[in-house]
Amino acid sequence: MQTPVQSNPASRLTLLRAAMRAAQIDAYIVPSADPHLSEYLPAHWQGRAWLSGFTGSVGTLVVTQDDAGVWTDGRYWEQAESELAGSGIALKKIPSGASVLFIDWLGQTMQAGQTVAVDGAVLGLANARLLQQALAQGVTLRTDTDLLHDVWMERPALPAAAIFEHGAPYPALPRSDKLAALRAAMAVHGASHHVISTLDDIAYLFNLRGADVNYNPVFLAHALVGPQRTTLFVADGKLPSDLRATLEQQGVDVAGYGTAAAALAALPDTATLLLDPRRITYGTRQAVPAGVRVIEAINPTTLAKSRKTDSEAAHVRAAMEQDGAALCEFFSWLDATLADPQRAPLTEIGVDERLTAARARRTGFVSPSFGTIAGFNAHGAIMHYHAHAETAATIEGNGLLLIDSGGQYLGGTTDITRVVPVGAITAQHKRDFTLVLRSMIALSRAQFPRGLKSPMLDAIARAPLWAEGIDFGHGTGHGVGFFLNVHEGPQSISQSAMPEPQTAMEPGMITSVEPGIYRPGQWGIRIENLVLNVPAEPAQFGEFLKFETLTLCPIDTRCIERSLLRDDEAAWLNDYHATVRARLAPHLAAPADAPALAWLEQRTGAI
Repeated sequence: MQTPVQSNPASRLTLLRAAMRAAQIDAYIVPSADPHLSEYLPAHWQGRAWLSGFTGSVGTLVVTQDDAGVWTDGRYWEQAESELAGSGIALKKIPSGASVLFIDWLGQTMQAGQTVAVDGAVLGLANARLLQQALAQGVTLRTDTDLLHDVWMERPALPAAAIFEHGAPYPALPRSDKLAALRAAMAVHGASHHVISTLDDIAYLFNLRGADVNYNPVFLAHALVGPQRTTLFVADGKLPSDLRATLEQQGVDVAGYGTAAAALAALPDTATLLLDPRRITYGTRQAVPAGVRVIEAINPTTLAKSRKTDSEAAHVRAAMEQDGAALCEFFSWLDATLADPQRAPLTEIGVDERLTAARARRTGFVSPSFGTIAGFNAHGAIMHYHAHAETAATIEGNGLLLIDSGGQYLGGTTDITRVVPVGAITAQHKRDFTLVLRSMIALSRAQFPRGLKSPMLDAIARAPLWAEGIDFGHGTGHGVGFFLNVHEGPQSISQSAMPEPQTAMEPGMITSVEPGIYRPGQWGIRIENLVLNVPAEPAQFGEFLKFETLTLCPIDTRCIERSLLRDDEAAWLNDYHATVRARLAPHLAAPADAPALAWLEQRTGAI
């Protein structure tokens, strides 16, 4: 139970500032991070949300004695303005989630003799280096203190969910083969050892999954790969005894979660350690002895797991059919419910609950892949909106309902956005919807050279919107894992991403395509499918790739202004709907599925 003095962000800031004065700290940084630099955090590390009241997944809180701000990007501005109201914390707008403008602000604000502090255990190494460069001479940077430990009296404990094996038939390669491939990549770098802290890399490498992070089937761990044996650092009791024995027989030793730093500190001076500076914390890097040679490069597993094998792609296609069948069940119910004048009130929360229940009835379903975004009218314009009981809109009257959702299945991860009409919609609704559809089709049909840097594809999706003087404030696409994180790299189709070598598009990568139009206070429209990089037809000018659309769910043609679609775009949509109908109908053959099948046939008719 919260004590009265900790009941709201303003009182929590008062506690933090008192702790800062006691420790002689002038500015304190609270990043949205854990020791693994995860996007979605266990409750134990959600200190920025607890202190500020801002619950978006991206943002950095900086507090001084007379100022406080949360730096976050355009996906969260409306949400942040609402949640920060009355807290004494200002919204600081940044162009993208990767922006480090808070570091620039500290560099300009802090004076010689002052001290900036942050918990080095959750500060990314790359950001730590930028911070060291930005602070003026005479400004001290402390990374040895976690003030949340002093002020967050009811701080949640570390998660303790059991780890399980992601076994046959799903992984394409046994862990022994993955470890051998990793050691081969280490050898190319001249490394004898490799430290990994990112949770999805570890889950991929060992063919293990867990439930320590909401929506992502991962578990808290570090790994240290040596020349012959590997050490997996996990909390006691999380590994079943038989699985632990199997790991040890296969050359994987198990040690306590808290002993990873000591193991790094014990590396001999003869060791050469490979680490990824963007995927490791400053605290972990500080544990490495000065005599150990360090090589910095992207984690080889980050590249490997992004390139799904043919077998994994087949499992993903099967998962998409299960997900599509669940969506047919849900949307047929939604249409019938909205058409019933005697129905009970339906809220955005009710939409979420019914959709999750439909997925839970499908084969292989484990959990949602993120918190469902169900936004009616103005709420749809909040890009990462999440309904709460006190603010959830009732679905009634006229307008547009945006639903962004996904599922974790043993055979893959899904992420889809659809928009449906409620009551009567306007010509402006239809125009915006059709423009977004044209943008989605444009990128979905793209063909491009293998190895093209993924950010360079972003403009293809934006071009139809730019032609109308419209843009949107998020990336067009993110990578998606294989029964792993719904957001993964290294590819990113985004105008704010750097076209670095590791962003090269390669066969087997799964990426979202999700352009949108957002009119604050009115409505939001986003249409999202997942696509797979597959080889295109042989070409004279080198190897080319194209996209195979994986997502299987009708796009609501009631929202389309047909005169704005070219005939070739309409043909693409008709072909897509024919595929959706053919793939999903066999999964809706039971008598109980008759309404969903009828809905599918109606919604996939040609335009």
